[in-house]
This record gives sequence, structure tokens and C-alpha cells, in this order.
Amino acid sequence: MSSILQQDAYAPTLIEPRWQAEWAAAGLYAVDTAANDDRLPFYCLSMFPYPSGRLHMGHVRNYTLGDVVARIKRMQGFNVLQPMGWDSFGLPAENAAIQKGVAPEAWTFENIDYMRGQLQRLGFAYDWQREVMTCREDYYKWTQWLFLQLYKQGLAYKKEAPVNWCPVDQTVLANEQVIEGRCWRDGALVERKRLSQWFFKTTAYADVLLDNLDTLPGWPERVKTMQKRWIERSYGSRVKFIVRRLAQPAAEFGARDGAQGNQGAENDFIEVYTTRPDTLFGVTYLALAPEHALVDKLTTPEQRDAVLAYCEAAKNKPEMERVAEGKAKTGVFTGGYATHPLTGEAIPVWVADYVLAEYGTGAVMAVPAHDSRDFEFANTYGLAVREVISSDGKSAGINSEAYTAYGVLLNSGAFNGLDSESAKTEITKSLDDRGLGARKTQYRLRDWLVSRQRFWGAPIPIIYCPSCGTVPVPEAQLPVKLPAAVDVDFKAKGKSPLASVEHFVNTPCPSCGGPATRETDTMDTFVCSSWYFLRFVDPHNTERPFDPALIAKWLPVDQYVGGIEHAILHLMYARFFMMALADAGLTGSISNQEPFKNLLTQGMVLKDGAKMSKSKGNVVDPDEILKTYGADTARFFILSDSPPQADFDWKDSGVEGCFRFLQKVWRLVVDWQPVLDLTLPEPDLATLSGEQKAVYRATHQAISGISADIENAFQFNTVVSKLRELVNALSAMPKASDAEVCASRSFAVATLIKLLAPICPHMAEALWEKLGMFARTGSIHTQAWPSANPAALVPDALTIVVQFNGKLRAEFTASPDASKADLEASALALPKVQSLLAGQSLVKTIVVPGKLVNFVIKPA
Repeated sequence: MSSILQQDAYAPTLIEPRWQAEWAAAGLYAVDTAANDDRLPFYCLSMFPYPSGRLHMGHVRNYTLGDVVARIKRMQGFNVLQPMGWDSFGLPAENAAIQKGVAPEAWTFENIDYMRGQLQRLGFAYDWQREVMTCREDYYKWTQWLFLQLYKQGLAYKKEAPVNWCPVDQTVLANEQVIEGRCWRDGALVERKRLSQWFFKTTAYADVLLDNLDTLPGWPERVKTMQKRWIERSYGSRVKFIVRRLAQPAAEFGARDGAQGNQGAENDFIEVYTTRPDTLFGVTYLALAPEHALVDKLTTPEQRDAVLAYCEAAKNKPEMERVAEGKAKTGVFTGGYATHPLTGEAIPVWVADYVLAEYGTGAVMAVPAHDSRDFEFANTYGLAVREVISSDGKSAGINSEAYTAYGVLLNSGAFNGLDSESAKTEITKSLDDRGLGARKTQYRLRDWLVSRQRFWGAPIPIIYCPSCGTVPVPEAQLPVKLPAAVDVDFKAKGKSPLASVEHFVNTPCPSCGGPATRETDTMDTFVCSSWYFLRFVDPHNTERPFDPALIAKWLPVDQYVGGIEHAILHLMYARFFMMALADAGLTGSISNQEPFKNLLTQGMVLKDGAKMSKSKGNVVDPDEILKTYGADTARFFILSDSPPQADFDWKDSGVEGCFRFLQKVWRLVVDWQPVLDLTLPEPDLATLSGEQKAVYRATHQAISGISADIENAFQFNTVVSKLRELVNALSAMPKASDAEVCASRSFAVATLIKLLAPICPHMAEALWEKLGMFARTGSIHTQAWPSANPAALVPDALTIVVQFNGKLRAEFTASPDASKADLEASALALPKVQSLLAGQSLVKTIVVPGKLVNFVIKPA
């Protein structure tokens, strides 16, 4: 036995490095995913980190939660896969290249080396042979390959579109990466630009992305609600309003066109989507997005300067600013008109920045009487407000606010008197008969914009040829490698730095052999993280990204752990990837297209009630905690205070208290060691009495309670509480005799070490060895999780309370299996009960077995 473990003092700085080295040398956590194994597979995964340079306490909490789950499942008999890797492309590395003159690759790998060491010092049970880095060629080759598979399926395409532009990072952002009008990464106010960009067609999976959420009971409702709101399926009608290329005066336009409108070759349609076709007769103006294609055609010469100025100003406003709640509505009249599809009335057409080109059709039919936003706009510009819905079909007037509820139609021609739901159907049918409308389902979800004008990302594998057009890079030529950083102009503005590297840009066309150019945008880093969980299953495959048979065996991930901040971004994208790859036949016979079966979203780690940040001076350095208290104390404390889903407030006094508790555990085992023999079988409850029976019961109560807390959404804070209770109960026992080995205490200590092992793996292993068990059975982490004896959970006697009219008056003890009659008789035999009943009339007696006897009385 090591001399370290012969000492009586708890010394984590000596214990922990030793066991980490031994576990690594033994390959204790290595898994062969392809091997036949009688155990059920269990895939436990925590969201892999960006190698920013140092772990923070949020990382420590996240990875501790996942690691404890993995260790428990291994002890419960599962074949556990728990890998780790690095989401290693991204802007911080590129910014470091700009600011410090350090190559992104060198900066990234240096950070990975340091952070890997930190993770290892925390004792996490990762299979490090599966480590992946998304910035390495052996990974991004397959990211590019997957891009090509989506391209073949028609799910990757390029188009010109208004995009979100971050002026600080000089790159495009997806809609999901804009938070309240600002860049999700640096907080810069986002600008709008029109660029030709690559998209993934996530909208092709809108229905399944939405409907599948109801098949995920292991996901937090909060996350599912966020995704449902982002996708947002609505049912309504599309309606066509006919317009002329040249605007006409209102009266003349309406009289000339009639209900059928002008449908000649010179006409255009403004198409709108509405969920309220029952309000169609209340339309008093149309509003177009400033980017709408018909704005120029509709604008009269008299209005042209005003419209152009308004549109130019609107294009520079972030999307979230344009649609923000409470923002004053602004617009400008084009001078043009459209024809109402059912009445022939001339409807003025306005431009308004609260209408967005990429949402719906970029045009809205405005019904001021029944839409609050339209009501505000109409009041601002003196436009008509026409009531067409009321609660009973009678005019109630529209005064200070719009009536937005459903009701009965009025002022709606032949549809008067219909309820809103019936009117939706009948009005849509009338539009359909005229060729001017139809039912339509619409989504808020938009296609995923994946082009980024940055260097440190996976190059998009596309070539542009003057003769052949857009040509995908042949799979045999992958990967398209990033050039050396020394060749790159990282300060290029408004375009990808890759465009500055001529030997990268210029390449032969794979189709005709003529001169061609490469795509110089790289992929959004979320593309890399949208499939990494698949690569972990088969990380060394050089023929394909993963073996479909292995994916069918190991997916979906049984337990995924990560932050709520990824509820829409990463989780939505990963679900899309899994579905698209399954449809392409790349994931084997997997029965469910969802990538993650169960999801645990942990809360933040706070200090003094605030999020940790350098600016607030409240950052806790994990390295300092490890140096002072050890990894087991950090792990124990980070789980101790709050449920995993709640925020955790770091307190220095709390971590010190946890360190003292682990010292107490160590001393308890040392003190009891002379009377312990962990090779003894579990004692028989029927043979125990006194102190031994009390120890046995306390142990099984801990097993039962802790196991239940684990099954109940991994409530590790209460697991920690029950471990404390068990240790306190054992510590309260009389000092053991040095002369006699105690089976009950031996069983209690063996169980305590097993229950502690997933949380404090180093201490548990050291104690297991100290008591002679490592040499006999191997690692504590390969032992079976304890199971509770139901008989031990039933006490010998219960305390029964006696009440009079619901008020406590006495108590007595009784057998757990005592009948109602026995309990009533025992209560009546109590002198105090007899005294209280004297002179009273007993109305009835209520007996709750195992709990109480209640006498209902009244004066005689």
C-alpha cells in the first residue's frame, strides 16, 4: 500500500494526482463502442467547451453534473460512453491573431492543452482517446462532407438576402444569434446588409422540429417552449391585393378596377399572409417592408424622395429595433393603391419599418380596428379605422384601443352575422374561388444562414466556374484546407480574410479544368457543433464521419448536460442535422431522429448574487480551489447548495465547510478501521439489534433516499444532504471496540464509500484501497451501486399522535402493522386521553394507520 494512504490526515493534493494517473494508465474509462457488450449502452455527454484559455466555475458545475451521472450509471451496470472534445473554431482565436499577432491555430491548441489539464485535475471520467477538435483537418473534412450531403439533398443553397451584420466581428449572424438587436457574442448593435450567402433549409423540417418536441418528456418544459415559440406554426390565409405599376388616384382606381381587379399583363400582386381572414373587410391600408420589391413600382414621382429616404434609414436599423414592443410606429405613403380582393375598394399602400421582408411575404394587410399595432399606426397618420368584428355582431365602436378578440362579423357584406371561425373558412373559400387567396400554414422559423466572413472556420466546399457555375468540391478532394495564417490578411473589412489569399482562392474547376475560384466564406461554428456527438461514437474513422451501425447502437444521447443559453441555437441546429442525416440514410436504423433523449440545463454559478465576471471582481479561479481544497471538495460543493437547474451562489464559507465535511468522513473511516472488514457479507436484519440495527437502518435509508433523488431529475443537492445525514448518524455511534469486527459498521462504511464515489471519486478510491478492497475487487468505480432493503426502511415502532378536534394532545408508539382498532384502543388507554374524554360526548373517532388518532368531541 502507498505510504500516502498510511497517513491518517486527508491530503487531497497528494491523493488526487496519484489516482488520476492510475486511472489513465489502466484505461479505466475507455470504451470500445464497436465491441459486443452484455451491458446496455448509456451515452452521457456534456456540451463541449470553446477553448477560451481557462475553465470558469460554470464549466466546473456543468462537467461535474455530467460526470456524476456517468459514474452512477456505470455503477448501475451500464456500458457508459462519456467523451470530451473542443468546439475550437471561432472568432476569439481570430481576434487574438489580430490583437496579439498569434496564429489562431497556435492560440487554440495552447488553450486546449491547458484546459485539458484542468479537466483532468478535476477527475472527470472521460474517454480521452475519443477527444475531437473541430478545427483539426480530420474533423472539418467531415463537416465539409456533411455540407455536401445537405447540398445534394437541396438543403444547402445560396441566395442574396438581408442579413445581420456585426460591425465589431465583421461577420454575418444568424437570426438566432441576434439578442435584442445586438450580437450574441460581443453585444454590438447589429446592422442590416444585403449579401449573397449560404443557407441550410431548416424550414424543410419545421413541422417535425415542432411536433417532435412533444415526444421528449426528458427535456425541460422551458426549453421546449422556447423552441416552440421560435418555430411558431400558424394557420391562416394568403390574400392577393392587385396593384398597378403606375399609381392611380384613389377614387379613379377603385371605380376602374372593380371586384375582379386588373389582371392584365401589366399588373402585380401584393400578397399578404393573415391568421385573421375574418377581418378582411376591415383593411384600410397595406404596409410593405422597406425592402419589398414592389416599393419602387408603387411609389409615385411626388412621393419618391420621401420613400427613398425612409427606406434607406430603415435598412440601417436592426431588426429587433424595428419590431420592438412600445416603439412608435413610423411609415411613409407610396402614393400607390391596391384593390381589395372582395370589395374592389382602393387601398392605400404605405411603407412601414415594422414590416420585415423576410417574415411572411414582407407585406401586411392592416386592420386598425382589430390589431393594436395597426391601430397605433392609423391614429398616427389619420387613416381609417373600420369595425368589422364585435362580441355580438352589433357595432360597439372603436375608441381608445383595438378590439382584438374573436366575435361576430358586421360591415362585412354577405358574411355579416358569421362567427369568426366560420367566417375564416367562408372568406378564404370566396378568395380561392376568385384566384385571389388560399389557406396557408406559416412558420416563424427561417432558414439557417451559415456563411461567415471569417478565417478561423471550416471553409465552405464550393467552387465558382465561369463556364460551369456553382460546382461542389469532389469528396475525394476534401478537406479544403485553411491556408497558413501568415498568408492571411486578418484585418480585411467586409469580406472574408480568405479572399486575400490568392493561392487559396484560385483553383482549377473540378468539372472542366478551367480557371475557377473558391468560396471564401467559412461556416458558422454552430455547424461544427451540430454533429460532434455523432463523431464521438466513431472518432477515428477515416472512411466516413461515422459508422451508421454505431450511431444506431448509441444514439440518441441518453443524458445531455449544458446551459439554457443553447436552447435555440445549438439544440435546434443539432436536431435539424440529425433529422436531415437520418433522411439521407446516414444514421443507420435509428428509431428516433432526435439526437438527445434527456436534457439537463444547469443554472449559472454566481458570486455574491451576481454572475461572475472580471469587471465585477467576483471571479473564482478553479485552479486556486483545486490547489487549496482539492477537486473532490470543489465537486462536492458545486452540487451541494441548489438543484442543478437553479443558479448556484458560490460562497467561500461554503467550500470551506465542504472541505471540513470530507475531513470528517476521512477521520470516521480511520477511527473505525480496526473494526472494519469490508469482505464480510451484508448482515441479516433479523439478527441485528441495538446499535448495529440502527447503523443498518440508517445506511439503507441513505441508499433509498439518494437513489430516489438521482432518479428524480438528478437532485444532487439533496443527495449531498442525505450523505451528510448518514455521516452524522454514523459519527454519533459510540466509539467502536478495537477487539471485535462489526459487520454492520463494515457494511455502512462500504456503502458510504460507494455512495460518495461518483461525487468524490479520488477520496472514495483512496478509502477503498485503505480498507484493503482495491487489491481484492479493483476500483471502487467498477463496483455495483447499492440497493436498498425494503424491510430495513420500515421502523420497529412508529410514533402515533393523538388529537382532540384536530389539536395535538398526546402521543404513543405502536407497531407499523397495528390495525385501526388496536391504535384506537391504545389511544383510549392513555390516562391523559381518559381525562380529556371525561364529561365530553364522543362524536366520532378518526384513525389514520401509522400516523394519528383523532377524537371528535363536544360537550356532553
